[in-house]
Amino acid sequence: MNRIGRAFVNYMIKGLLIVLPIALSVFIVVWGVTTVDSWLNVNNILGIDPNTDTSRNIPGLGLALVILIILTAGIFVTYFVTEPMYNWFQRILNRLPILKFIYSSIKDLTEAFVGDEKKFNTPVIVEVEGDMKRIGFLTQSDLTSIGLPGESIVYFPFSYSFAGQVYVVKNEKIKLLEMSAADAMKLVVSGGVTHF
Repeated sequence: MNRIGRAFVNYMIKGLLIVLPIALSVFIVVWGVTTVDSWLNVNNILGIDPNTDTSRNIPGLGLALVILIILTAGIFVTYFVTEPMYNWFQRILNRLPILKFIYSSIKDLTEAFVGDEKKFNTPVIVEVEGDMKRIGFLTQSDLTSIGLPGESIVYFPFSYSFAGQVYVVKNEKIKLLEMSAADAMKLVVSGGVTHF
């Protein structure tokens, strides 16, 4: 390949490295907003026929409404829901097996990322096979209660996904990483290509 061809390929690659992440980020945000807007269509809520002159389409209103509902719920729970009310709600949920399973799973996952007791805040590296190691997050460090003393639970997220696998690992195979949880998650989810 001649010099002009190499320069062309080099510039194309550098351009893609700049444009692609920005374009994908914008696409995902726009897709999310339009999806929420379609779920919470103002015309449907107000009972307006979308084919008339009174029809309104306000982009982003559905997303704003979702943010407002979540914010209002947070304020309500912070200032008006007491511990006995919360415990009463939990007892009711515990009597409904399917709803209890769904609610507790979603609640645990949400609290793992954004709650007061974040679970993915201890990045570790684990020796898995021979000299191979995997980066994960220590989620429970004492399994004595289930008959596994000296073992821990480590969550390994998949690259380019928020799915992952859970392993029970001997403590001596776990080493704490000297990096923030956010940097470790970014490193794993990006497939190891991110720089920090």
